Amino acid sequence: MSDSSGLSNTSAYGGPGWSGRSDTHRAEIGRLWAECGIDTEWARLRTVLVHRPGAELEISNSDPDAVQMLDKVDFAKACEQHDAMVEAYRSQGVEVHYVDPPGQPRPNQMFCADLVFLTPEGAILARPASTVRAGEEREIQRRLADIGVPIVRTLRGTAVFEGADAMWLDPKTVMVGKGLRTNQEAVGQISSALSEMGVETLSADLPFGTMHFMGLMRIVDKDLAVCWWRRTPFSAVRALQERGYDIVWLPEGPELDHGRAFNFVTLGPRKILMVAGYEIVQRTLEGVGIECITVDCSELVKAAGAIGCLTGVVGRDPG
Repeated sequence: MSDSSGLSNTSAYGGPGWSGRSDTHRAEIGRLWAECGIDTEWARLRTVLVHRPGAELEISNSDPDAVQMLDKVDFAKACEQHDAMVEAYRSQGVEVHYVDPPGQPRPNQMFCADLVFLTPEGAILARPASTVRAGEEREIQRRLADIGVPIVRTLRGTAVFEGADAMWLDPKTVMVGKGLRTNQEAVGQISSALSEMGVETLSADLPFGTMHFMGLMRIVDKDLAVCWWRRTPFSAVRALQERGYDIVWLPEGPELDHGRAFNFVTLGPRKILMVAGYEIVQRTLEGVGIECITVDCSELVKAAGAIGCLTGVVGRDPG
């Protein structure tokens, strides 16, 4: 049958002017999409997403435990400390985006690390485990779209997952901690998404009483990790050792038991932004060549989090 209309010669119908799309999605990151993504925990930090806390913290003054906080939080002081953290990032050349949710934010909205996990091809959107935090991920999804970060997977069904439970061991391996806030259904869905990128997913059971995997293990260089003796899961330590990591065991004591000494963010190889006031831990880290930049978080920690929890990592240099 002949094309009497001549439409077959138009580009809309596949004619000579048609230009087919051949680039992969990953190749379009940084061109059609924003420059984003990570495949290590230690490469130079480029972009973060944060939420500046405000009046939503006043709810902690009546019943902190009802909103999963440890004590009453002075929101004015918390804002000042959050601003100082942002300034520290900017002083290191890190681009900072704010969530800026419309309306009244939920009390824990500022803990952005829990709400997203970045891959080289975009974001896996978290699904927080408690009813108190349910829905926070919507604000992160909206803001990621605004700044041009693709969502590669949204967890569904009975999966619960918080981003602070996942960590890149190397560009081909992610480890997910299972416990109070991340379940096996989530591990399966994350594994499915990452396998499409050629990435293996390992999992480790977290000790009872652990909030997040982030609170037990951090990676500060391609061959150096910081762990908690007798609490970091055996399988996690073995996975690090098999990949050539040296391990720094932080000294036991109140700075680990009651503080936020692990709650730091790696700015680049052997360089971190950490909570001020943990002198023993800081000396230990500096003793193995880790540069420590500190910020006061004494008010923010009353909300049960600190720098690591407050920071949604959106982009690093490739590993």
